[in-house]
Amino acid sequence: MNYYSTNNKNLKVSFREAVMKGLSPDGGLFMPELIPQLDADFINNLNNYSIQEIGFEVAKLFIDNEIPDPDLENIIENAINFDAPLVELDNKLSILELFHGPTLAFKDFGARFMARTMSHFLKDSDEVVNILVATSGDTGSAVASGFYGVEGINVYLLYPSGKVSDIQEMQLTTFDKNITALEIEGTFDDCQKLVKSAFVDNEINSKMKLSSANSINIARLIPQSFYYFNGYKQLKNRSENVLVSVPSGNLGNLTAGLMAKKMGLPIAKFIGATNSNSVFTEFIRSGKYEPRPSVKTLSNAMDVGAPSNLARIQSLYTDHSIILKDIASNTHNDDQTIEMIQQTYRKYNYIIDPHGAVGMLALEQYLAEEKLEDYSAIVVETAHPAKFKESVEDALGIDIKLPEALQKCISKEKKTIKISNSYSAFKEFLLNT
Repeated sequence: MNYYSTNNKNLKVSFREAVMKGLSPDGGLFMPELIPQLDADFINNLNNYSIQEIGFEVAKLFIDNEIPDPDLENIIENAINFDAPLVELDNKLSILELFHGPTLAFKDFGARFMARTMSHFLKDSDEVVNILVATSGDTGSAVASGFYGVEGINVYLLYPSGKVSDIQEMQLTTFDKNITALEIEGTFDDCQKLVKSAFVDNEINSKMKLSSANSINIARLIPQSFYYFNGYKQLKNRSENVLVSVPSGNLGNLTAGLMAKKMGLPIAKFIGATNSNSVFTEFIRSGKYEPRPSVKTLSNAMDVGAPSNLARIQSLYTDHSIILKDIASNTHNDDQTIEMIQQTYRKYNYIIDPHGAVGMLALEQYLAEEKLEDYSAIVVETAHPAKFKESVEDALGIDIKLPEALQKCISKEKKTIKISNSYSAFKEFLLNT
């Protein structure tokens, strides 16, 4: 299967090229030239498959023999060696927990799959690949963990200074070897702009081979689609009207869900939940995309003012009216987020993180507006609440125990290189590395 640039559908590359390049030379994002269809029998019998078996059936359609089936099976078994359980809160509402990987966030699915896929493509090569990653929190640690010690790959993590949680910062700044953390004096959007600018800089690309591990890389999105199938199969009281609320920042998670729907997964509606960075919600409501600088919130992984994957969502649909059939979107602020953390704990005795709380809020508003009675709803919980220990503890007045993975990282030394958000400073760093 070929992959085209969202900036030029005539510019096509192989799956390997799409993964290893990350971003098209014209600045576009790579998309499969068609969304493959899964057999109805497979969809109807998801209960018979593990998440790894589901992943193999989905991924092989996108990879189209560029990786031999036995190697692809090994990649998936090795990358996704943890579960994504669906926790039922009541007979209509469930939480899809995506924080059971090594860095306790949904980014582990994509980062680990991509690391092993790239390693497969580089196994008989002397090539050195330099991966640039802009992160608003969880991507950095997941990519660092996934690529740590992988030969032939250097990783540079760009994160906004003072705009990630303390625990997230410790997770992404305590690696060594082939991982370098760059603390950027700016916002996530500044980090993302630096990465994109480097990809289209001829001088840099003539001297070093670049790739990306952000959700702009198609190898991140394909494995993220696996858990939507896995979540659907776990629904006990499945209505014909299945709703999925997705905390949304750079829109990679939502895009992966939409790809699953296009492959045949019978989701009636996706709800793109945004915090005060409501560019996507405004786009859904008006059809106009008006990016702007992001603002800091409790749900910091969603603090994105210029979401890259909107280009992919637009490429999946021919018209905004069709987008509205599949996607709704609501926006909520920090005060509402805190109230929802408290409400979820009171009502269900469930501790939800700020991102999941925004997802709950968006679902609640959608149900109220649509006056739905017959439905099955899934809220995507993207990270372990302990990663936002201070804000969740303040909201609930309880002590949250740190999982072992987080306890280990907070005892390590922070290692960062501080850089301004000017492209000239970043370019100088890369050329002198």
